[in-house]
Amino acid sequence: MKKFTKGFTLIELLIVIALLGALAVGLLAALDPFEQLKKGTDTGVRNTVAELHGGIIRYYAIKNIMPWCADATCTAKNDSFSEAAPNIASNLTTTTTAITTTGELKSDFATLAGTGTLGKIIVFGNNASAKVEVCFEPTAKSFLSDPNTKFSPTDGLANDNGGTCVNSTNATANTCLWCVN
Repeated sequence: MKKFTKGFTLIELLIVIALLGALAVGLLAALDPFEQLKKGTDTGVRNTVAELHGGIIRYYAIKNIMPWCADATCTAKNDSFSEAAPNIASNLTTTTTAITTTGELKSDFATLAGTGTLGKIIVFGNNASAKVEVCFEPTAKSFLSDPNTKFSPTDGLANDNGGTCVNSTNATANTCLWCVN
């Protein structure tokens, strides 16, 4: 009488392992983990940008001046969309502190956002017209092709980038900002 043992042979197991390995490599190449990391980082910065924009708008509604202004007579250099005055809120610490003091941002907003995230944010604004744009330079491909990624890094104004934000001389350099306005 023959004894039959149930199970797989070593060859069968090796073939299955090789197939699973090939599928895993193909899946890893398709997902591009570095692009996923960039997308995750950009999503976090986008959320911070939106929260900061809302805080600035609410601050203006309460005080009738932008948070980076000392009074309603901000100088043209401090509240202009012109190229002569690009990032008006280059020191976001002062701006976020002013907004936090009014209760329009959480008291630990800057801590939770982190200096790395706040360092990526650019704010353009105009006190006279109550216009503000809060922007960042995206790195993920999905954000580069997003319709909101069309703003000029020099003045924050929308520009026609022809559907691309990649620099013609440097394929990885971004020439557009993603903005909430």
